[in-house]
Amino acid sequence: MIYKFKSKAAGDVIMMGPTGDKVLGLIGKDVTPKGIIEPAQMPAAIQALADAVKADDEARAASEKPDEGQAASAGRDAISLRQRAWPLVEMLKRAHAADQPVTWGV
Repeated sequence: MIYKFKSKAAGDVIMMGPTGDKVLGLIGKDVTPKGIIEPAQMPAAIQALADAVKADDEARAASEKPDEGQAASAGRDAISLRQRAWPLVEMLKRAHAADQPVTWGV
């Protein structure tokens, strides 16, 4: 499934299924074809994504030890959670400031 997040406060954000599923799970939303993030839920969602990004960054740093070489990083996703989640985090910040919901699948 492809997720297309929409808000009147920002441009659309498109995520492929696995990433969208993961992000929705991180912010406590059910993985469904349609949904909404209300402005009141956005600060918690932004914080949850920030916490997950920090944990992912730390895990990446720990796995990239010089003695492990390319074998360790070969199985790792080249694109970090920070890069994948950033557009949605920015959308959530703008939508919250404008008191607008973020929806997908509608």
